[in-house]
Amino acid sequence: MDLEKEVEALERQRFEAQVSKDFTVLEKAFADDLIYIHSNGHQHNKSEYLQSIRSGESQYNKIDVEALAVRTYNDGKTAVVNGTVLITLANLPDGTPNLTHLKYVTVQVKDSEKGWQVVLWQSQKQAS
Repeated sequence: MDLEKEVEALERQRFEAQVSKDFTVLEKAFADDLIYIHSNGHQHNKSEYLQSIRSGESQYNKIDVEALAVRTYNDGKTAVVNGTVLITLANLPDGTPNLTHLKYVTVQVKDSEKGWQVVLWQSQKQAS
């Protein structure tokens, strides 16, 4: 499997793990020094973000990948991923669907022992 396809598969696996709350996958996917800048401007490190999923603050019912592109650099040790996703969150208090359309970018670094890990992730809300 070429590097781009490998990183793409891991990116999709990460989104699935966010929905299913698979912390084994998430612990491995995110580097210890992760910086995640949410679409609302808030910033989390790895432990804060994982805690937000555990507590239900960050709760994803479904994440649909609409577009995803991977570019590799540094002799295949760095990858920049950008794409768009449609996130289905818990319904709003009035029962209407709560959808968030995001463009995002991640930077992943391949560690010789830990494999590919997200070190930077930033997302931006898109118009409905």
